[in-house]
Amino acid sequence: MSEMKFRRRSLLKAGALAPLAALAPGAVLAQPKVAPPTIVKAGTLIMSINPTLPPLQYVDEKGELKGMRVELANECCKVLGLAPEYIRTEFATMIPGLAAKRWDMINTGIFWTEERSKLMYMIPVEQAAISFLAAKGNPLGFKTVDDLAGRRIAVELGGIEERRTREVAEMVQKKGLKPVTVLTFNNFAEAFQALRAGQADAATSIDATAMFMQNRGDFTRAISGVFPQTACFAVGNKPLADAIVGALNELMKNGFYAKLLDTYGVLKIDEPAFAIKGPGPA
Repeated sequence: MSEMKFRRRSLLKAGALAPLAALAPGAVLAQPKVAPPTIVKAGTLIMSINPTLPPLQYVDEKGELKGMRVELANECCKVLGLAPEYIRTEFATMIPGLAAKRWDMINTGIFWTEERSKLMYMIPVEQAAISFLAAKGNPLGFKTVDDLAGRRIAVELGGIEERRTREVAEMVQKKGLKPVTVLTFNNFAEAFQALRAGQADAATSIDATAMFMQNRGDFTRAISGVFPQTACFAVGNKPLADAIVGALNELMKNGFYAKLLDTYGVLKIDEPAFAIKGPGPA
């Protein structure tokens, strides 16, 4: 994509981490509220991210990391007295990397599932649903998921978007319609490029990203509001998760959280306060 003019580095392919810029130069941090071994590196919160989902997480034309999730995490870091540091990697590496303590937190809008809540400490921060993007103008006339029968759908490998796309494929098949072909890619940028190039008939993303793409004139958000669910921060240990929950609740209390999500048109959590959802690792 044009706004992503930097080399994609993947743990899977290159075996190297790709750190992205963190705190603005000259920023003054408060005394850190957490320290190793609760975090990987003293004074720093290291987060994995796949910045291919504007307006929530992306790299702008200047090469700077932007988006709602970035702003929310950075503000949490200010409360905790930590400098944010981001490692760009594909989604498939994120949960194993968290378990291996390569980073402290997954910040890519990972959707909550019961299975995942047993692998890490998950903190709901937003609500999101799935959309299916079509070529600009929706030339194939998609209106419902049944219209995807016989079509090729591009999606990022390993995320809930892939799972939901496959669920749609199963729904269509059970109705006796033509089978859906699910095309998986390392990230959403590649999936969107496949749609742009005509290699796919549709692409799956979350609603906010689909609306961003439509407003920018790239694609048409043909089908939206499918499978609404909760997106989370995911943390490797409970002391850090508790600290992040505390920071988020402070941001809810001072109004930053509501203002930020309203600015981006993202749905807020229903609960009156942030909390870990699920048991966490056994």
